[in-house]
Amino acid sequence: MWYTAAAETGALMKKPILVWLLLGLIWGSTWLFIKLGLEDLPPLTFAGIRFLIASIPVLVWVAARRRPMPTSAREWTLMISTGIVTFSICYGLVFWGENHIPVGLTSVLYTTQPLFGLLLAHFLLRDEPLTVRRLGGVLLGIGGVVLLFSHELGAEDPLALFGMGAILVSSLAAAAVAVAVKRWGGGIDPGWLTVAQMVSGFIPLLLVGIPLEGNPLRFHWTPMAVTALLYLSLVGSALPFVLYYWLLQRMDATKTQLITLLCTVVAVFLGGVVLHEELGWRTALGASGVLAGLAITTWPGRDRAGVPGSRG
Repeated sequence: MWYTAAAETGALMKKPILVWLLLGLIWGSTWLFIKLGLEDLPPLTFAGIRFLIASIPVLVWVAARRRPMPTSAREWTLMISTGIVTFSICYGLVFWGENHIPVGLTSVLYTTQPLFGLLLAHFLLRDEPLTVRRLGGVLLGIGGVVLLFSHELGAEDPLALFGMGAILVSSLAAAAVAVAVKRWGGGIDPGWLTVAQMVSGFIPLLLVGIPLEGNPLRFHWTPMAVTALLYLSLVGSALPFVLYYWLLQRMDATKTQLITLLCTVVAVFLGGVVLHEELGWRTALGASGVLAGLAITTWPGRDRAGVPGSRG
């Protein structure tokens, strides 16, 4: 009896780890498909159509499960507001920014999300204080970002620096959403949360994108563009976001956000193999600083006293 109970407990503990790995592999590959799709499609409408398509199977799945819809105004306010931030602002910035910088660099910059998350969690989550060791990791990661920016000062694309800035702002906003959902959205069904956020997010993207970028029916719909859109919609969005919020309810917010670490490795590898992107010494050193900062913040060990701050 005790052996069976122990085995079941071990299996339950492994599920979040397996979901974490799966999400890292899937989301790491999405950076490549965004880049491939951007060769033929404009960024804002491309992002909006992605989440319009992705919301359909998630809505069907939620309806089939017959889980109760959230009813309180507080829950709907949280879902809609975080949906606009996540899908309208974050992904609008990501799609626009990656249009001007390489896949590998984009993924490295987005890996700063856990570093931002550590700072925000310190003030908003009582159980996730910012310790001296974690603060050191954050500062090291910031140093890596500064070095990455210095590398792009001589970039051929005049909007490269703005592209990098867009990715960083997106990373900060995504970290804020993760912490907010962790603190105030623990009781919301992950399926309803995902649907509400996607619908709240793709509508502003299309309302802004179509007038600026034109009629989607007249876009250059190449086979690669269609493949990239369907992959991002179904493989890179519909399932992963449900799994992500399921995971967020079972794992610390800061550890959950470390998915971006695996995403970066996958994205840099695919960018090099498929798009033949090369890493200069500044990019490599800056990326090492960001990744080392993440390693320091999560390395097992005894932390010193936390950094003072209010965590409500």
